[in-house]
Amino acid sequence: MAAREEFFAGFQKIPYLPSAGPGNVLCFKHYNAEEVLMGRTMEDWLRFSVCYWHSFCGTGADPFGFQTLHRSWNEGTPMESAKKRLRAAFEFFTKLGVKYYTFHDRDMAPEGSTLEESNRNLDEITDLALQLQNKTGVKVLWITCNLFAHPRYMNGAATNPDFHVLAFACAQVKKGLEVAKKLGAENFVFWGGREGFHSIHNTDVAAELKHMANFFKMAVKYKEKIGAKCQFLIEPKPKEPCKHQYDYDAMSVIGFLKHYGLESHFKLNVEPNHTTLAGHSYEHDVVMASVFGMLGSVDSNTGSPDLGWDTDQFPMDIKNTTMVMKTIIEQGGLQPGGLNFDAKVRRESTDLEDLFIAHIGAMDAFARGLRNAVRVIEDGIITSMVKERYSSFRHSLGQKVEDGSATLEDMEAFVKQNGEPSVTSGKQEKYESVFNHYI
Repeated sequence: MAAREEFFAGFQKIPYLPSAGPGNVLCFKHYNAEEVLMGRTMEDWLRFSVCYWHSFCGTGADPFGFQTLHRSWNEGTPMESAKKRLRAAFEFFTKLGVKYYTFHDRDMAPEGSTLEESNRNLDEITDLALQLQNKTGVKVLWITCNLFAHPRYMNGAATNPDFHVLAFACAQVKKGLEVAKKLGAENFVFWGGREGFHSIHNTDVAAELKHMANFFKMAVKYKEKIGAKCQFLIEPKPKEPCKHQYDYDAMSVIGFLKHYGLESHFKLNVEPNHTTLAGHSYEHDVVMASVFGMLGSVDSNTGSPDLGWDTDQFPMDIKNTTMVMKTIIEQGGLQPGGLNFDAKVRRESTDLEDLFIAHIGAMDAFARGLRNAVRVIEDGIITSMVKERYSSFRHSLGQKVEDGSATLEDMEAFVKQNGEPSVTSGKQEKYESVFNHYI
């Protein structure tokens, strides 16, 4: 294989053409990386990342059908294809114009018959990854370990009832952290795909939660020991593959972290498709994590609300992206996290250009969301309306409630003096109408 082999022949670096018509889908019409909004460039606000597993390892196969995506970089022996896949990915990153990518350890290099062989494979492929990073300037947004696909993890990894399996997961994470340091990963994600249960009858929930907490504590200690600088993130998901997963949603994870004294070491990587699986609105977990100072990164995808499973579609809804970006701006940005496209082209979208079109469309959707959110914040109309709605907490006894100095006796005396409260409209339709003005 020639080192200069081109996998996306005929595609040039995607340009910014704001005047392009609706039929021109191989250009950015809204994402202008260098455009400055509220003191930062678009590129800095959005910090886009391409995920390795869907975009370069995906085959289009699903539980009901065989492979539909036949990529030239997946041909050859496992190690040959791993190297071709990596070169194809960096060609794509460069032509798309993104600065970050994400991967699982087992996406990057094939698993061997022993831990030692797996580690050797990972060392060889990440040596090449480091060369390509240095050549292109593309960085690792985050790394994660695949602790759910191998049969050994069928009953969980950190929560497995067999200590031997937990030990293997720990060894895999140890290597993952070493790779994170080697490649300069800015974050390290834990997704507990098998950390949960299908039946409560054969599950000791208290023991599993304790073991998972101690697993995280070991990871914290090793990260500090080797001097890795990556931020730790946990990704919530309510179900699938488990019937019930311990990291159900943002509040479940935050409660877990606080209970076990881990909240200072972790933030959340929120995936909105997972949020809707939990029965929440698209932006719910992004907002809840941000309120608690725990929003670290966003796996930027979407799902079909009428379906009950994780579809990992590219986000194209401008209202959704506006709500997410408003929250991100209000918390001051996502650094060192970002917007990672944990999304896959549909199995029916088989052309190479579909991979570009999907990412371009999603990047434009978030660029529009960013611009909309900036207008909402700078105009200040909704902010003023919300502030006025809570104005009774800015004086007298309301202020004492706000600062935590009020008592139940104070409240009783206030009601006896002032009687029944008046009914005040929530004006929901007004807020929705005002918000729609910016879309």
